[in-house]
Amino acid sequence: MDLTIHSTFLPHDDPEASLAFYRDTLGFEVRLDVGKGTMRWITVGPPGQDGTSIVLHPPAVDPGITDEERRTIAEMMAKGTYAIITLATRDLDGTFERLQAGDADIVQEPADQPYGVRDCAVRDPAGNLVRINEVR
Repeated sequence: MDLTIHSTFLPHDDPEASLAFYRDTLGFEVRLDVGKGTMRWITVGPPGQDGTSIVLHPPAVDPGITDEERRTIAEMMAKGTYAIITLATRDLDGTFERLQAGDADIVQEPADQPYGVRDCAVRDPAGNLVRINEVR
């Protein structure tokens, strides 16, 4: 098999705040922006990596999701326990400085982990946990 990761989905509850974080703070390109108001699907990705994208989407819009499930998703997003993505960089300290300057919600400053990586963690405007590993 020849498989690659093409896209992953993260929920957003404020498309403009999510755009500011992923485009302006992280420096991702906006590849698609479909919909209106809060019902927007925004595809972003790192420059030079056209085959890898993050789709920021309105949560719980699937018609198969019940009202109770929608409430649970909203509660988990508010606590920051609904979605996680791990990114990688060669310059963790520089990336962390950019996150701080962009007023990101800092969860963990850069640290050496006992499992062999150096990383940091922030939350995006929707509460999604964004971990960033340093590539050595």
